[in-house]
Amino acid sequence: MRAAPPRSLWAVLAFAALMLAACGKGNEQAAVTSGGGAGTPSKLAPVAAQGAVSVATRNTTRLGGSDVAADAAAVARAVYPGLTPATRPQAVVLVDERDWPAALSASALAGAPAGAPILFSEGGALPQISLQTLEAMHPLGAPALAGAQVISIGASVATPAGYASRHVRASTPAATAVAVERLLLALDRGNAPRQAIVLAQEAPPALAMPAAGLAAESGAPILLVGRSGVPGVTAAALAGLHRPSIYTIDAPSIGRRTLDELRRFGPLTRIPGGRAPAAGSATAAATDEQAVESAIEVARFTAGTFGWGVKEPGHGLVFANLTRPLDAPAAALLSASGDYGPLLLLSSATRVPTVLIHYLSDIKPAYVNPQYPPVRGAYNHGWLIGDEQAISAVTQAEIDSMLEIAPRAQTSEEASEQQLE
Repeated sequence: MRAAPPRSLWAVLAFAALMLAACGKGNEQAAVTSGGGAGTPSKLAPVAAQGAVSVATRNTTRLGGSDVAADAAAVARAVYPGLTPATRPQAVVLVDERDWPAALSASALAGAPAGAPILFSEGGALPQISLQTLEAMHPLGAPALAGAQVISIGASVATPAGYASRHVRASTPAATAVAVERLLLALDRGNAPRQAIVLAQEAPPALAMPAAGLAAESGAPILLVGRSGVPGVTAAALAGLHRPSIYTIDAPSIGRRTLDELRRFGPLTRIPGGRAPAAGSATAAATDEQAVESAIEVARFTAGTFGWGVKEPGHGLVFANLTRPLDAPAAALLSASGDYGPLLLLSSATRVPTVLIHYLSDIKPAYVNPQYPPVRGAYNHGWLIGDEQAISAVTQAEIDSMLEIAPRAQTSEEASEQQLE
């Protein structure tokens, strides 16, 4: 259980929301291919309204805007304002928003030891909001990567001029995932991770979204396999990790033959992936329901020191719409900093799924009045990603109420203990 954060923090966030929203009233996001150099003093560069905190309530903070570039920029600036050396990242990851596998794999770089925020490009062009955010964060440079300030992942991503960079190019999604794993190894000075998250290349993006936050929190790389086998490049990477603990999400998308192959490289654990649609009923709605359930299962899962294990109050939580899968890597930084929240999914902007309502009820903070007042309680906090097209204001209000600490009746055991005292 986490210690309760000061209640004044939300007031500060609300004030910051107003200040950020006042910056850059224009709605244009012109694409650029180069920007300010690394020697530019760190400053609070303007942030367009799409990338600002838009609404902060008692227990929730909304980050982002109308597209994934704005969402990633808002998350990056919330974690790294860039105003002091301690609030500047070592390096920033640039990835093409059209390259889902690369973005998903890059999520692991948001965790220790890199702590790298992700910004999105549009091919070789960088949206204005991504460039402004990069300039404002003024990355320090990663010593383990020869001082690289920008890590570009993908063949089409261009690095803005004036920044020390490391470019990762690979021919296949599986090879890109392995290249990111190699970066993690270099950043951790050769200390190989003891876990790996394995996903199916063919899996629907919504089912893979929770892996982004899990990889960021744990530092475990995301590696990709096919339904009918393990690609050679993935097999070599797993062999090089010397029998890591392997975790899969949505194992049915991987296939039994591939699962059997994976067991040759280390102990395999299948994280429950929600109820798979019945045969012949794999509709979009059924897949969405499975994705919502899968995210909850990932949030609950724990195996020793691996996994979230969020089964009680006192946690951060990240909420995203499953129709915007790139919001998962965009928000991965929130799973590796601050109040470390697992990713939870909504299938509609205007409705909280019933199964998610039940889960939030299970972990709702409570206190027994007056013996245990709320100031001694544990609090939940939700980060909401995107604008009202992703999560409506009414839905935000509903989530806020579900996260609020509330009084509850004293149990018979608590009453007996009080009498003994």
